[in-house]
Amino acid sequence: MSTASGDGADAGGDGAAASAPAGRRIPPASSMPWVRNLRRFVGTGAGLGSEALMELETKRILLEIFKERQRKSAEAGSIPSFYKKKPEEGSISSRVQRLAKYRFLKKQSELLLNADDLDAMWVCLRENCVIDDATGAEKMNYEDFCHIATVCTEQIGQKCKRFFSPSNFMKFEKDDSGRIAILPFYLYVMRTVSLTQARIDMSELDEDSDGFLQPHEMEAYIRGLIPNLAQLRDMPTAFVQMYCRIAARKFFFFCDPHRRGKACIKKVLLSNCLQELMELHQESEEEVTDTEQAENWFSLTSAQRICDMFLALDKDTNGTLSKQELKEYADGTLTEIFIERVFDEHVRRSKVGGGNSREMDFESFLDFVLALENKDTPEGLTYLFRCLDLNGRGFLTTADIHTLFRDVHQKWIEGGNYELCIEDVRDEIWDMVKPADPLRISLSDLLSCKQGGTVASMLIDVRGFWAHDNRENLLQEEEEQVEEA
Repeated sequence: MSTASGDGADAGGDGAAASAPAGRRIPPASSMPWVRNLRRFVGTGAGLGSEALMELETKRILLEIFKERQRKSAEAGSIPSFYKKKPEEGSISSRVQRLAKYRFLKKQSELLLNADDLDAMWVCLRENCVIDDATGAEKMNYEDFCHIATVCTEQIGQKCKRFFSPSNFMKFEKDDSGRIAILPFYLYVMRTVSLTQARIDMSELDEDSDGFLQPHEMEAYIRGLIPNLAQLRDMPTAFVQMYCRIAARKFFFFCDPHRRGKACIKKVLLSNCLQELMELHQESEEEVTDTEQAENWFSLTSAQRICDMFLALDKDTNGTLSKQELKEYADGTLTEIFIERVFDEHVRRSKVGGGNSREMDFESFLDFVLALENKDTPEGLTYLFRCLDLNGRGFLTTADIHTLFRDVHQKWIEGGNYELCIEDVRDEIWDMVKPADPLRISLSDLLSCKQGGTVASMLIDVRGFWAHDNRENLLQEEEEQVEEA
């Protein structure tokens, strides 16, 4: 019985075995060449479909995670790793990460109020507020605030509810009756929505998702804003790339102080640069005065002015500026020692010409202009202080001040002005700064005295010293102009 059952099983399982002559053994499957080749082919993954490949990679990732956790458990007493390798481009991990980021940002964007929602909220605020008899301002108390929250939620949806929290009400200034004005509250809602949308847009452009934007990513963000900015809509297409390059440089000058080549998104959102750029939303360029256009770095007029300035200085049209060419900046009022120090501290040595030539490229020129036009800011003053610090010691001595002002004095006399004593100017600078150490002036001294920009102008630009020397007359002229207006 048992023998018959075994034979029957063999016959059912393998007809070739049943018909094989007695005494001839069938080799094991693993020894057959076609089986080995099939196993080898399947093992490489070349014959698998996309789903099977995804399954294999998922198993591999899970196994690596398991092994990593085991390793961490074994090394519980050691210092943990602070670096995690990014997934390879095109891998499952990379695609999953990108998809998760896309879905998250899309969800956050859907939670934002759109233009119609903001208009509806403003209408609701005005219809349910009270008029202050003394000032005529539209205000609301906390009961009105809660009622408006209910009405807005019914008309707009749950996404506006987060703005009507008790903590938000307490953020605003209240009058004697405990009421707040509706306009500051509405502006707060608009600014929150605008900044959140800007963060979403920047995060979408952040390719490696590290919270920083590289120059080409920042330029892409600005390029996407141009159609929505009233003063930039008519920009010539040929100038768009150059404009984005100029505009992005200001963000990096103020938001990348260590010059790492990337700007933190959080710093960009909180910087005055973004607010200055968004000012171009409000009015058409015809309604803005020439002075306002010139003062806004992001205006089309300002960008064209900087381009024209660079092209006028670039006499040999090689795309860079030599020291001799840069000396013509601002009608040649900058001192030669300052130009030399700018090249020493802020201009990289060129790769052409055997590495011996050093000329200023367009990006370095933009930093140069930004520093001179923003001398009173910490970023601009830091740029200039590195040039003033002749010996790189982190402070200025009386000898440094004397050396720096000597060139200004020479230009001053050549301009036909009255004779002055360098030592008197040096003492005046010391009185203006009032350094913590009476023998040296540090960058922190210049920042804390609130006159660092004026001191820097006096030491690098004869026109800056003239403005300081005639400050009383200039102030009187400004007051007269204001009275006439």
